[in-house]
Amino acid sequence: MRAESVRSEVIRMVRQAPFRPFVLSMENGDRVGIGHPENIAFDPVGDSPDFYVISERIRLFGTFEAVTNVAAADSVEHLP
Repeated sequence: MRAESVRSEVIRMVRQAPFRPFVLSMENGDRVGIGHPENIAFDPVGDSPDFYVISERIRLFGTFEAVTNVAAADSVEHLP
């Protein structure tokens, strides 16, 4: 996925009501779980490809350019 389409999909996932957890699959094989909309931070209107994830187990600075897939997670318990 291109960075712009990944950003659009993440915005859609963060704004959906009710919120459903989702997973970012990274090009290095890592999977990053987003269990709450406040776990991910980025500029939704800018053109920066950067994002930050902060949750109990993860502190990640990443780029949408390195995301290969965005998918809904079954539940928070199943997040990587």
